[in-house]
Amino acid sequence: MNDVNLTLVITSAALIGCGVYLLLERSLSRVLVGFLLMGNGVSLAFLVAGGEGAAPPIVEDGVTEAISDPLPQAMVLTAIVITLATTAFVLAMAYRSWQLNGHDDVQDDVEDAMIRRLAASDVTSQAYSAASDDPDQVDESSDFVEGELAAEDDVAQVARREENDDEGTSR
Repeated sequence: MNDVNLTLVITSAALIGCGVYLLLERSLSRVLVGFLLMGNGVSLAFLVAGGEGAAPPIVEDGVTEAISDPLPQAMVLTAIVITLATTAFVLAMAYRSWQLNGHDDVQDDVEDAMIRRLAASDVTSQAYSAASDDPDQVDESSDFVEGELAAEDDVAQVARREENDDEGTSR
């Protein structure tokens, strides 16, 4: 049985844990740092999981020494390339968000806000009412459409107010 270096395992777990924590933040710069930490933690975990050197994949006559397995190294190289590409993408998104809004925080989605408002007002969705066999609930589904339209109007008014506020502050 191979011995595993416990320090590397703990370091990998700490990097992945801190990376996941930072990925859950709203700021894209923190998301970027979290993604880098998590990528390095996963690469370290691949190397630890690869274990010690083993027999060479192509055995030549006379070679008796242990040679490292190339698969974990190839996986780490692939992870580095994917991390680099994703880092460039998130960095570009953060820079564009900073250009447009003056900060790199992820904005609330308008549809998510509408769904949150419908859930808070405890309105039954049209799809849920149509799926049930109770004829009384089908009649209630028409009320949902009116409620949904009213909520969309509220969301549109909030969006217009925010645009007007942004235009007022930029002048």
